[in-house]
Amino acid sequence: MKRLIFACILTLVSVLPAAAQEVTDTVLDNGMDVVVIEDHRAPVVVHMVWYRAGGADEPAGKSGIAHFLEHLLFKGTDDMEPGEVHRVVAENGGSNNAFTSYDQTAYFERIAADRLELMMTMEADRMRDLILTEEDIKTERDVILEERATRTDNSPGALLNEQMQAALFMNHPYGTPLIGWRHEMETLNREDAMAFYRKYYAPNNAVLVVAGDVDPDEVIALAKKHYGPLEPTEGLEPRARPLEPVPLAPRRMTLTDDRVGQPYVIRNYIAPSRATGAQEEAAAIVYLSELLGGSSATSILGRALEFDQKLAVSTFTGYSAEALDLTTFTMGVVPAQGVTLEEAEAAMDAEIARMFEEGIDPEQFERIKTRIRANDVYARDSARGLANRYGRALTTGLTLEDVKAWPDVLQAVTPEDVLAVAEKVLQPTHSVTGYLVAPSLAPSLTPGGEEEVGQ
Repeated sequence: MKRLIFACILTLVSVLPAAAQEVTDTVLDNGMDVVVIEDHRAPVVVHMVWYRAGGADEPAGKSGIAHFLEHLLFKGTDDMEPGEVHRVVAENGGSNNAFTSYDQTAYFERIAADRLELMMTMEADRMRDLILTEEDIKTERDVILEERATRTDNSPGALLNEQMQAALFMNHPYGTPLIGWRHEMETLNREDAMAFYRKYYAPNNAVLVVAGDVDPDEVIALAKKHYGPLEPTEGLEPRARPLEPVPLAPRRMTLTDDRVGQPYVIRNYIAPSRATGAQEEAAAIVYLSELLGGSSATSILGRALEFDQKLAVSTFTGYSAEALDLTTFTMGVVPAQGVTLEEAEAAMDAEIARMFEEGIDPEQFERIKTRIRANDVYARDSARGLANRYGRALTTGLTLEDVKAWPDVLQAVTPEDVLAVAEKVLQPTHSVTGYLVAPSLAPSLTPGGEEEVGQ
């Protein structure tokens, strides 16, 4: 019966029609990239402006300035009052937001297609004409400090992740928390924000992605009208970050916190991204993540530790393929009652060793390949998802051809590819292992061994 169901799913996915989306691209005279993705199934458009500037581009000692500026961009310009962008989008029946990552900052609106020009008018205005007062700085600095308190300082898991990231990336700015170190956030001022803004918020550092019920020629004409007159930043240098040294030893740490209700073990490895290695290598790591921890019922760690041995409440893996530089591969175990973190970690390592010894189950591999294909087909139903796919790729060193090829690259992965990339990535010297525990359960540490971070 299971094989019959799988065969039916495979047949269904193989005949699913992928929505036809034509992609048109051009570069304006001032250096701004414009990408148009046609999708005429609904009279809606997603308008996104992506800047090639994120947390990893911040000056030393100014951590958090990229995210801080994202907040400040909703203040006023020479033509708009503070908060006007939110108000106008809402009054026109749309939605909008923004986000900051290590490699980019993006601003987006989803709205009726006939309101596209209005969105371009506002985004073009705040690309070069932002006005900030000292009161704006004080108010939003308090907001981001409260955000850090809520999302990081009040979360033992987030604090452990922050410490592990800093230990994993010893020289690269990916080791600095995206929201910023609190002591540096507290000193961010108007001059810091405006310097980052003037340098990076420029047409020659931006990608405009418009997806939805639009005509490419009309979109490009509107882009030339509203974004074309904006002055580029002269002398904008290539994005060159400090290189990460070859790690020589595994790193370990234990974070103890009275607020921990459920201890767990987590391990991060440095891994190549789609941009730093061949896309084929990144695609194989996508499969590795799915094989080890994609589904509790079918993954290697889930079946062995949760169901067969009953050592874990849950198991997990994670991999983000999109990054300008290196990225991370993560795995972890939340142990069952009475199981120590040392036992959980040993069981996790034993299953990894078993995978190398016994190879990959062909049926499991085909199920994952089918699921990846289905996810790609369904993802094309979302205009915002498409805009995200292209914008994130183009701001992390990939090309339109890379984006178009990615689904086929994923489908070409073999079990041998996965084992080869696993051997490359899952090296102890390239890892940081973290224990999150309550003080009463903290393991004893040997001299020169684990690093303990108390909270």
